[in-house]
Amino acid sequence: MLADAVETDWKSAPLSDRRKTMLLYAVKLTLTPGDMTLSDINGLRDAGFADRDILDIVEVTAYYAYANRIADGLGVPDEDWIVD
Repeated sequence: MLADAVETDWKSAPLSDRRKTMLLYAVKLTLTPGDMTLSDINGLRDAGFADRDILDIVEVTAYYAYANRIADGLGVPDEDWIVD
């Protein structure tokens, strides 16, 4: 199942190069936002993403980072279904 493959190791999951490019961008934006450059945006454009698509990718990535930090900051416990 694709979801299981993505959860196990998305880099080796059967995803298109376009989707992997998007995920690499989202991971970099999440882990090292200060390192983002125009070349990162151009990488998404080269993969076929329009500027509106890129805005959506940034907004979704940023929203999840924001929401998780709010939950972490308030001590909200993980859901029971989340397994480490």
